[in-house]
Amino acid sequence: MAYTEEDVLRTLPGVRPVLEQVAHKWTILILTFLCEEPKRFNALKRRLDGITQKALTDALRRLERNGLVRRTVTTSSPIAVEYAVTPLGRTLQEPFLALYDWAVEHEEDLSAAREAFDRHRE
Repeated sequence: MAYTEEDVLRTLPGVRPVLEQVAHKWTILILTFLCEEPKRFNALKRRLDGITQKALTDALRRLERNGLVRRTVTTSSPIAVEYAVTPLGRTLQEPFLALYDWAVEHEEDLSAAREAFDRHRE
């Protein structure tokens, strides 16, 4: 679907927070890992090398608030918290894979552009 500039400006206040959430640093990776299968917090943290506990907690809360992730607490011993992608969150899988495919396809072009930019700035 093609959007006019007016369409974008009219809908921006409503969609901007969601677009910012989806474009957040860790969101794509979190949702990609959760699309494989539900995961406990610590398993997800181990999978996301470099993410802090606070950053993961904040990201998961934002995703849950937007209906993209479901949080389930199990009262077994020990108590565990598991996160799963919701049906709404799963609808992002195809656009994420398309973005990933684009990045793989253009990886050399992007690298060459960064190198040219850096050379020009020196």
